[in-house]
Amino acid sequence: MENKVPARIANTLINSLKGGVVPRIGLEYITVGRAQEITAILRDIDMVAEGGASFRFIVGKYGSGKSFLLQTIRNYAAARGFAVADADLSPERRFAGTKGQGLATYKELMQSLSTKSKPDGGALPLILERWISGIQTSVKSDGGLSGDDFDREVERRIFVVAGSLEGMVNGFEFAKAVVAYWKAYKQGDSETISNVLRWFRGEYPTRREAKADLGINFIVTDETWYDFLKIFAVFLVSAGYKGLLVLIDELVNIYKIPNSITRQNNYEKLLTIYNDAMQGKAKHIGFLMGGTPQCIEDKYRGVYSYEALRSRLAEGHFAADDLRDLTAPIIKLQMLTQEEMYVLVEKLRDIHAGLFGYSPTFTHEDLIYFLTVEYNRVGADSHITPREIIRDFIELIGIVHQNPGKNAADILGSNSFELARGGLSEEDIHAEFREFEI
Repeated sequence: MENKVPARIANTLINSLKGGVVPRIGLEYITVGRAQEITAILRDIDMVAEGGASFRFIVGKYGSGKSFLLQTIRNYAAARGFAVADADLSPERRFAGTKGQGLATYKELMQSLSTKSKPDGGALPLILERWISGIQTSVKSDGGLSGDDFDREVERRIFVVAGSLEGMVNGFEFAKAVVAYWKAYKQGDSETISNVLRWFRGEYPTRREAKADLGINFIVTDETWYDFLKIFAVFLVSAGYKGLLVLIDELVNIYKIPNSITRQNNYEKLLTIYNDAMQGKAKHIGFLMGGTPQCIEDKYRGVYSYEALRSRLAEGHFAADDLRDLTAPIIKLQMLTQEEMYVLVEKLRDIHAGLFGYSPTFTHEDLIYFLTVEYNRVGADSHITPREIIRDFIELIGIVHQNPGKNAADILGSNSFELARGGLSEEDIHAEFREFEI
């Protein structure tokens, strides 16, 4: 098999997909059929690197590959030098709330903060240290300074960065925290370093405690967390990153809020983020929001129930399923075609064989037959998703591998698949899929 997948990554891919969740690594080995969407989003990312901002909704039904696409973009962005933060919304994590739900989303984003060298989250300390070492390296490269003169020049440049942030909303407090981190770093004061990190992560419960520990009479709150993300994105650039990409999935949890006023408050916050990105008020930051068609388009509870958002986001008169505008703020995911699903299951067949050390036993005809069975389930036309097909396929190749006396035809022809076959004979199935053969 070409481009052999490392065993650790192959194991993660197979286990994650079998469990119905999106793997965090190795997506490049199994990405199919999303070239146009990925190209459009990467163009957004290039604009963010140039100092702009972007905002997109990625819309698809459950199991359609929405979360998969978000994670693929996450990995692309980190590889290109961005810091990436992601969070799934829930009843406890929203854009706004009366019980700290907005702050909870911010905390999750900061905990998940990742970079190329720190891909699994918790990258905040690394980012701050890289920022300081970058300034020190810059001063060294200019040459001619040592001892106290060197320290003074480093500090001067640090204050220049801090000063550039002060003009932003809540930037003065952010700048004070940045300087406090530098002073603690220089003195080896681990307690203050820990406190500054707590402050950046939104973990101080009261302003009084922050004032006592750091001399900063301010904390991140439900009202201010988004402003802090904007400041942090600009700061990241001074630390050598291209910007910040924020991925927020499960927008359906806003749609599910029973109280209409609370829902509207969340959509109002979403409108603020959207307007900032579209009008150029935010810099070096991109947002990708994942949701289902219902949670976007439902006019009673969805995003479209908030008229200011509906009027901005609703499609014009000319877009259609086969005529998509990928520069629009909403990217609707089309289901993978049968040809694309064939390529995907073929990749999974080879990854599974490589992981367990055997030569692939599933033939081209076996893969065709499997997909035919899947697509002939009752209701498959409107309800079957890549997630279901992938889970079935991994289960099938696992069973065949663990039962050497069985082959694909034995399993596919068993009673458990009779209903899925929709009453078709084997001859009918092969005839139906002849055009599909690759």
